[in-house]
Amino acid sequence: MKYLVLLFTITALTFTSMTAQDRAPSPAATTIQKVGLTDITVEYSRPGLKGRTAFADGSALAPLGKMWRTGANSATKITFSEDVKVGGKMLAAGSYAITTIPSATQWTVNFYPHTATRWSTYQDATPAASVMTGAMTMDSPIESFMISFDEIKDYSAVLIMGWANTIVPVEITVN
Repeated sequence: MKYLVLLFTITALTFTSMTAQDRAPSPAATTIQKVGLTDITVEYSRPGLKGRTAFADGSALAPLGKMWRTGANSATKITFSEDVKVGGKMLAAGSYAITTIPSATQWTVNFYPHTATRWSTYQDATPAASVMTGAMTMDSPIESFMISFDEIKDYSAVLIMGWANTIVPVEITVN
């Protein structure tokens, strides 16, 4: 009988845990990509538009000209197993927090040595690398913020951040 109670308790806790995770307003996501011999892992949260405005002046989810956490909840974290170049700028192997400053046509993408999960930790910090990249507009919107990789080659790939009608590419090269 006590095993039956224990089994029921474990099952109930597992179901409760799974249900709570399924209902996260900005669910956690992990993107893993191998480029050459380098492993790249991105850990972030995926906010949804839900009828709101992503990028605009004023009260948008990510106001133009202001630092954005590049996702939701915690700081977005990218980890490189080997030294890389992002947008032509060197980054040593390790973990970095990503923040961005969106604008209508150009974005600043900042990489900070990852020291904390709170993204506000990086607001007054100096980035290890800061890259300017063009923002592209799409006809079809992306409901949930996403980070992926494209144009994967032996020594390079493009990190793609997409949300609403905006796509932001960052070139990554490896040795």
